[in-house]
Amino acid sequence: MDGFELSKLSDCVSDPDRLIWADLTNPSHQTLQALADELELDPWAVEDVVAEAERVKATVYRHHTFMTVYAVSYATPEAPNREADPLVLARISIFVRGNALITIHDDSIFDAQAVVERWQEIGMQQYGVGALLHGLLDVVVDGHFDAVQTLDDQIEGLEGLLFDQRGGRAGLQRATYALRKDLVRLRRVVLPMREVVGSIERRRMSGESPKELDPMWSDLYDHTLRVAEWTESLRDMVTTVFETNLSLQDARLNTVMKKLTGWAGIIAVPTAITGFFGQNVPYPGFNHWSGFLVSTVLIIVMMIGLYAVFKRRDWI
Repeated sequence: MDGFELSKLSDCVSDPDRLIWADLTNPSHQTLQALADELELDPWAVEDVVAEAERVKATVYRHHTFMTVYAVSYATPEAPNREADPLVLARISIFVRGNALITIHDDSIFDAQAVVERWQEIGMQQYGVGALLHGLLDVVVDGHFDAVQTLDDQIEGLEGLLFDQRGGRAGLQRATYALRKDLVRLRRVVLPMREVVGSIERRRMSGESPKELDPMWSDLYDHTLRVAEWTESLRDMVTTVFETNLSLQDARLNTVMKKLTGWAGIIAVPTAITGFFGQNVPYPGFNHWSGFLVSTVLIIVMMIGLYAVFKRRDWI
């Protein structure tokens, strides 16, 4: 809630008539320490909030549950204001104690208003912090879906370029490598979400949580499985594209070498015969500067012509 004082959290966490959501954006060290003292948060959990590159996880402590998840945004090449790195990960640290939900994140891509709208859409406000936590994780998983869908579209575009005979594939290998790197980073935050949502679902079923939320949590767990499986299939696809491109390059190189060898064999016949017999018959311009100039021009024109033909066919 807006304007709520953190010093009052401990007075409200056990009140069944209240639901508290404290959303902190880039809190200072003093604010985090005050929050930890107010709710008796475990020091190791608080340390995980500020640690670098913390992994996705859910940990149950004596007085509270702590989770780390990542909101994801992936921008397409056509998107306006696209950053140099299209994949953006925003870490969200979550504390759940009683009827209080505390989220801590930076101000990059996570939209708290989207969580409020999702929470209101499901119409489960009367079921407390469980419904609010579900809305939060549902928004996060939907972001994972969108990112994986965008990556899938990008990989399909690369597949279309693999057998493009018109050339223009100089950047294909680099683009494939970039997508592969983005997919590896995305996989690190997507796959562990199965365990996070699964552990919450198991604890809910073994406790006294409202049973009305069980189908929603089961559906959310199914979404995390689908995203994880989709990510795994994309990893196989991008690896296949990478290896197929290398195989096609080898095949094209063999084809070029066969063609060049054939032309070299044809050209070698008159060259060998005239060289063996030492033929140097008179021709227009023989023993004159005009003949030298004509031969020089012919050499240059034929070299340029061959270069143009080889370049157009992507042989060089």
